[in-house]
Amino acid sequence: MLGASLLNQTHELLILQQHNRNAPDIDFVLGEQECVSQMKKCRNMEEFKQFHGRVIKIGMMLSPFCASNLVASCAIAEWGSMDYACSIFRQIDDPCSFDFNVMIRGYARDMESEAAIFTYLEMLEFGVEPENFTFPPLLKACSQLSAAKEGMQIHGQVLKLGFVEDLFVQSSLINFYGKCGLISHSCRVFDQMDTRTVASWSSLIAAYAYISLWNDCFRIFRDMNRTTGIRVEESTLVSVLSACSHLGALDYGRAIHGYIVRNLSESNVAVITSLIDMYINCGNLKKAMLLFQEMDNKNQKSYSVVISGLTAHGQWEEALRVFSEMEDEGLKPDDITYVGVLSSCSNGGLVEKGMEHFERMKVEHGIKPTIQHYGCMVELLGRAGLLEAAIDFIRSMPVEPNDVVWRSLLSSCKTHRNVEVGEIAANNLYKLSFNNAGDHLVLCNMYAQAERWQDVAKMRMEMFRLGLRQEPGSSFIVVKRKVHRFMSNDRSHPQSRAIYEMLHQMEWQLRFEGYCADTSQVLFDVDEHEKKQRLRSHSQKLALAFSLMETAEGTPIRITRNVRMCRDCHNYTKLISLIYQREITVRDRNTYHCFRQGTCSCSH
Repeated sequence: MLGASLLNQTHELLILQQHNRNAPDIDFVLGEQECVSQMKKCRNMEEFKQFHGRVIKIGMMLSPFCASNLVASCAIAEWGSMDYACSIFRQIDDPCSFDFNVMIRGYARDMESEAAIFTYLEMLEFGVEPENFTFPPLLKACSQLSAAKEGMQIHGQVLKLGFVEDLFVQSSLINFYGKCGLISHSCRVFDQMDTRTVASWSSLIAAYAYISLWNDCFRIFRDMNRTTGIRVEESTLVSVLSACSHLGALDYGRAIHGYIVRNLSESNVAVITSLIDMYINCGNLKKAMLLFQEMDNKNQKSYSVVISGLTAHGQWEEALRVFSEMEDEGLKPDDITYVGVLSSCSNGGLVEKGMEHFERMKVEHGIKPTIQHYGCMVELLGRAGLLEAAIDFIRSMPVEPNDVVWRSLLSSCKTHRNVEVGEIAANNLYKLSFNNAGDHLVLCNMYAQAERWQDVAKMRMEMFRLGLRQEPGSSFIVVKRKVHRFMSNDRSHPQSRAIYEMLHQMEWQLRFEGYCADTSQVLFDVDEHEKKQRLRSHSQKLALAFSLMETAEGTPIRITRNVRMCRDCHNYTKLISLIYQREITVRDRNTYHCFRQGTCSCSH
């Protein structure tokens, strides 16, 4: 959208005839139009600098037309340099609105947001009146900084200068307010539009997606298709597919895939990568890998998505194989890729391999480790039971460990039942002032596992004093394109009575398969019968019962949880997949579990 605007503006400048001058006899035809034509042949900064030197030599820098196009070429080209563009811009005695616009756009594109805003202020100081082309990149810069106050002031300028009806400006305002979390303002701008283009619809969907209001993304997308006959932009499809990924809405995702096949002759890499991500997050890894294998032009991001997806599905060996394939293709991994690689090593218990990749990332690929990478290494050591080594690693880190690092260690301590190291991790979390109910509960559960009931009581009193409440465990399932949410011991669903009757039938059949409730998962000082009652109606079991009632025999079941699956639910679901001959995919906070014929993809 912005690119098309700028090209139109550049075209208008190119057709203007400026003053012709006599100049020294050199190896290319003189004149401003020829100057611009030669400039467009530059393919890198070295060629551009050589051309710039020629322009200075023949005195063409005196031409505002040539100087403006030099700034534009250097600021907007993929190979350009904003520092060099700025040096040319400073040589222009009387910069026009076009010069300021390309500088603002270049800074916004390079994420130099503050520089973009300061350039706009300089524009006003010079007495140069902004145009409609000024505001889209300027609002983009404000959204990058989450500078809501400054963006609102710019909105005021838009109103004052009469650009409020400009479609490009309106779409940029919708996008800006969405990225600042002011979705009501985005909606207000959208509602006030007399004419709505695909860009304005796309901006509103992207605004909802940015703040994770996924159901609203679907709603707006449906409204767009129902009320307009316009072709959907690929950026819109990426936003809607992202919504499908987060909600685990496979049916919606398949429908979007069908739309892409019917309406887009050639989908770009971003759309195909989003489709792969959607299928991965909806539990259909087989389809995701098929799409990936059929891709003609795989890039860094598509490989990173697949590596992370395979890791989340417990296929760490395949993830590492894909990483090797990526390197064989000559693609350089980035920091995101290495998060997936290190997580694969952690899942596979490959401590030495993980250490090797961590060193390669730093030395061979020149990637400075982020806190995410350090967190992966702590998880790698912690999962392997090397808790003392994990603490030593944390103490040797060149950056201050954050809550994610200490939380990873705390989780490993719970797995290996090491209360002493767990207390160290928890105390460091408390020092960071992270009053997270989950952190307190992990330590509380560790005390319960050790039957230190007095410490359990103290922790619960402390949580009450701090006003911390546990996030209730819930499970989501999409049936007939409607999202259903269940919580433990939930009886609020309209079909609650039938669901509990189905639970009773499931329990009856589970007995014949030797199922016995794992009451060690109930960390309360209550009798065995009470523990079994608490386990009976976990949210995942209610979602399973509802799915078996409402879906056809043989249909795959896909459940999304907001917390990690307990061991009892894991064993329960394995047996249900065998008894009812269903493929059941459960996506919890940490990984994906695909249950088939009484087994799980996680091998546990």
